[in-house]
Amino acid sequence: MSFVLHYRQALLYFVNRRHIIQTVTISLYRFDGVMRQIWAFAMMGLARQKLKNLNNLRFWKLLGSGTDQGFTPIPNFGVYAILCVWDTAEEALELTNNSKVFSSYKSQSIEHATIYMEAVSSRGKWSHKEPFLVNSKDIEGPIAILTRATVRWTKLINFWKQSPSISQRIGNNTDVMFKVGLGEVPLRQQLTFSIWPNLGSMKKFAHVSGPHREAIDKVRSGNWFKEELYARFRVKKIEGYWPALGKLNNQEKYR
Repeated sequence: MSFVLHYRQALLYFVNRRHIIQTVTISLYRFDGVMRQIWAFAMMGLARQKLKNLNNLRFWKLLGSGTDQGFTPIPNFGVYAILCVWDTAEEALELTNNSKVFSSYKSQSIEHATIYMEAVSSRGKWSHKEPFLVNSKDIEGPIAILTRATVRWTKLINFWKQSPSISQRIGNNTDVMFKVGLGEVPLRQQLTFSIWPNLGSMKKFAHVSGPHREAIDKVRSGNWFKEELYARFRVKKIEGYWPALGKLNNQEKYR
């Protein structure tokens, strides 16, 4: 009887899950002073259990950053991020604002902002999972791009040789509204996140010839990545303040 009950509950969950409109959040935090930076570094381990205990948090990652907007292998001990996938927008808003773990990050940081998004496309895996449910095709307005990969050990040197030219090209692009490089494991597990005014401007950058296009071709032909994921998101809301977000900081209501 117990087995049948659990089976029915599991089946009901997966059926309902098809109708869930997930909200994906990236929360950014900046810490000053040695003690607060030590606290933030320690939370890369200590916050794991706290996040595991949050209700309806389906996927999460604690992320560090690199220097020069994150696009270098040299760690930046002043900036950290938390990526989360929630069942609903209401849960995302409630828990990123009021749960103990997120409140502690805010109290220790000197700057913080959370970007709320909805996936419009996703391909690939992250830690052997497909973390983002695609429930929307609406890509009007600002679009966020997340690329994540685990670099093969034998390709690390090749990967970081390409990184400076790609970083410079992104930095010189006048269309990109925001960009940051993050990572789970230094050197090897890297993530880039950017926001563009629309899909056309992003495609123009990604597909024209130059260092970025050449890097993509080398990755594909050389099998550089052990695991990779590429996802696009509709930006729904931004709370808090992060200087590099510029005018995006004014986007305070769900669209």
